[in-house]
Amino acid sequence: MYCADCEAIDSYFYDSTHFWLFFPTAESMTKAIVYCGTEHFSATQHRANCLEVIVTKDRLQNFLISLFGEFQGPELAKTKITTTESTELDLDAISKVLPADVLINRYNSRWLVDSIEKNRFESHYQAIVEVDKNGEINPIGQEALFRIKDELGNNVPPDHAFSLAEHSDLLFSLDLVARRSAVSHYIKAGLTGKLFINFNPSSIYDPSYCLRATTSAINELGIHPSNVVFEITETHQIKNQSLMKGLLNFYRNAGFQVAIDDIGSGYAGLNMLHTYQPDYVKIDMELVRGLDTNYYKRSIVKHLIEIANSNSTKVIAEGIETEQEFSVLRELGADYYQGYYFAKPKFQKFTCSQELEARVDSILGGIQ
Repeated sequence: MYCADCEAIDSYFYDSTHFWLFFPTAESMTKAIVYCGTEHFSATQHRANCLEVIVTKDRLQNFLISLFGEFQGPELAKTKITTTESTELDLDAISKVLPADVLINRYNSRWLVDSIEKNRFESHYQAIVEVDKNGEINPIGQEALFRIKDELGNNVPPDHAFSLAEHSDLLFSLDLVARRSAVSHYIKAGLTGKLFINFNPSSIYDPSYCLRATTSAINELGIHPSNVVFEITETHQIKNQSLMKGLLNFYRNAGFQVAIDDIGSGYAGLNMLHTYQPDYVKIDMELVRGLDTNYYKRSIVKHLIEIANSNSTKVIAEGIETEQEFSVLRELGADYYQGYYFAKPKFQKFTCSQELEARVDSILGGIQ
């Protein structure tokens, strides 16, 4: 599951960093020159819109925050920037040009890059269960939930980590690491049943290229494709319907299943249910919360389940916390259930041999 494009995280900051700034207007250039002169940064104008600024490591934060405090948001986004360790602007530097606002986020997310490179992350798993006619509760699979720590060992909320990655052009790398971790820990902990893997469609360049390594690794590890469910998250960000259909077709042709998260959180979710016809949908936990005492929520969930059933789609109700919520959902005909009422997410200890652990790492590409 190695991907050179996603795992190659460019370096931008050095002991003495040469910033190459390309401004959208002459006025922007003037403001930057005035600022550099006031703050005594070495600056050289190379052409009408290009300014080279040399910044030592101890002044990086001051430069990035203060300089760009001079610009308006759109002006900042239109300013392009790259860096070198020397005075030569080479092809490597040109290939990593970023919008200035993205580079600032990259600086603030240095801990994220460090955590990826030093393997400060793991996957926790939360059971998804079914209930038989006798009321017996049985797990049918596990959802892998990514967890990452900062340089001090503090747990960082996943939403924050992925949001930061998105705004600093690191989403491709982080999403790949999360998918790999989900598969790796599932094997090493000896888990069985279906494996639900979250993925953000925005993190995929091209299905045939970006997902080929994932499918190959899963097959080589002996996991049957029908036991892997790719759960589409951040559904509100899907703007390219053709790309989305291509992703789903790629997964299905490889034998995998597909789930859509947070159905019921808006019209877009219902539209996706009709358009993509997933194998599973997960009812938004905000609808599940307290539906036993809220007739409006209960009515919505009832109709969502009916619509899913008419499309041969299985329904997973997530975020269940009470027996009352579970009873109503069972009465309404949900197929599967997930939530603290059944099990909290937790790290599963590895049970495999050292030989198998080494083999898994080798197949998945290892974490350098």
